[in-house]
Amino acid sequence: MQLKLQNFFLAVDDSDKALHFYRDVLGFEVRTDVSFEGMRWLTVSPPAQPDIEIVLHPAGVHPDASPADQEALTALLAKGLLGGAVFATDDCDAAFAHIRDSGAEVVQEPIDQPYGVRDCAFRDPAGNMLRFAQQPAR
Repeated sequence: MQLKLQNFFLAVDDSDKALHFYRDVLGFEVRTDVSFEGMRWLTVSPPAQPDIEIVLHPAGVHPDASPADQEALTALLAKGLLGGAVFATDDCDAAFAHIRDSGAEVVQEPIDQPYGVRDCAFRDPAGNMLRFAQQPAR
């Protein structure tokens, strides 16, 4: 049996701001942007990985979530505690400069980690933690 990642979900509070960040700042390609049952189905992919789609979905939208659950999820997103991702890069410092210059919230400047990668971190417009990691040269 072979398994591959197809979709990864990140909660957002504003689809348009998320689209701008992931498409215009990170350079991801829009795969899907359609209305669906009163919501927006928005997916983006890194150009080098077109078979993996990141679904940018509204926080708290789940058919089994109570209004209290939805409110709690929205509050966690606002604090930056709901999701995150790590992206590989071939140049951490260049990625950092580009993303910083877009106005994104810097969480960590580039640093050589004791476990071997050089990485940096930002929050996307919804507060999700995004790390950008460069593997050491071999």
